[in-house]
Amino acid sequence: MKRGQIKLSFGMIFSIILIIFFVAFAFFAIQKFLDLGGTISVGKFVDDFQLNVDKLWAGEKGSQELKYSLPKKIDLVCFVNLLEPKHGDYTDFYEEFEKYSLDNNLFFYPMDMGLDVIEIKHIDFEGDNPLCFEVKNGKVKIGIEKDFNEELVSVTSF
Repeated sequence: MKRGQIKLSFGMIFSIILIIFFVAFAFFAIQKFLDLGGTISVGKFVDDFQLNVDKLWAGEKGSQELKYSLPKKIDLVCFVNLLEPKHGDYTDFYEEFEKYSLDNNLFFYPMDMGLDVIEIKHIDFEGDNPLCFEVKNGKVKIGIEKDFNEELVSVTSF
């Protein structure tokens, strides 16, 4: 009689350990899928922004206010010209951006999220360096414009 109770007890303990393992694995898998969704969102932002810049760059004149969705863990989207001196409201971040290649001009802050820095082609920006846009509730608004005889598209805040 005692021997049967020990086997049942061991089976129950083993079942509980397996359930805990499967639940932990399920939470891990869900977290990875959520992180993948954020990475896809950033990639879509970069592709859509470059497409909008290219369209305006190919034309003669235009102006647009663009709205994009980004993960809520991103606080700022910053454009930086690392060949120019820092000035403006976000100069504290300039040193952190300097650690990367001079070709890159688009950064996401905070930098510790594992996102790549990007080069957006055909853009210019005047004023602040870095020029940063706040991400509010997962949304960011960025203005782009180009006037006659300008070679590059200007990134502006509206």
